[in-house]
Amino acid sequence: MSSQADKARAFHALHVKGDPVVLFNIWDPGTARIVADAGARAIATGSKPVASAFGFEDGEKMPLGLALDNVRRIVAATDLPVTMDLEGGYGVAQDIVRDTVAQAIEAGAIGFNLEDQVVGGSGLHDTALQAKRVAAAAEAARATGINAFVNARTDLFLKAPRDSHDEAMVAQAIERARAYADAGADGFFAPGLADERLIGILVDAVALPVNIIALAGVPPKSTLARLGVARISYGPVPWRRMAEWLTAEASAAFA
Repeated sequence: MSSQADKARAFHALHVKGDPVVLFNIWDPGTARIVADAGARAIATGSKPVASAFGFEDGEKMPLGLALDNVRRIVAATDLPVTMDLEGGYGVAQDIVRDTVAQAIEAGAIGFNLEDQVVGGSGLHDTALQAKRVAAAAEAARATGINAFVNARTDLFLKAPRDSHDEAMVAQAIERARAYADAGADGFFAPGLADERLIGILVDAVALPVNIIALAGVPPKSTLARLGVARISYGPVPWRRMAEWLTAEASAAFA
């Protein structure tokens, strides 16, 4: 079995512009094994699927201790690298973010997402503040010796209707990506961005590996690869499809 540090190095190496690693997000050990057996090269949790599976709303409503215990069980169920969705780090202060990241790594995670939206509030954290939060996360990741992958996420595109996405918004994302890179981020996650031309502009301007989420209307993997995307996530999509199937099956059973 590979060590945690080995898994972290392998996960970093999977991020290649033009040859994106696919992360079909899971929520528990059972789904982790299913996705691993299907051919995954890494495992990723999603905050919405995990929270829903445990009966909580998304947005850090699920206790951190429970989320960490779930990750420990997932890590024990597969030898693949496991990256964890940490939402906003379960607190705004840098010390809280640092401690949350350290706990995630102790639980076996070799990477994590850290978003810039104000969890439980509105809007996004100021770029300078978020860069300090990313720096705290990166410091915690390096201090462990594991070198966990810091995937800095912007919620710019999720906070605005898709038909309002334009070059000015992409410019804002590029500014944030560069600030997060300077703070120590290893990747840049832009969920909600779907326009092929705008994705191309973002990827060309950002040195970090860019992560796009495969929501409805997002270009297929082949197009994203051509554009230089390095990571494709599925986020809540697998959970939603499973929930729709289960609802239909249960409704038929009780009819």
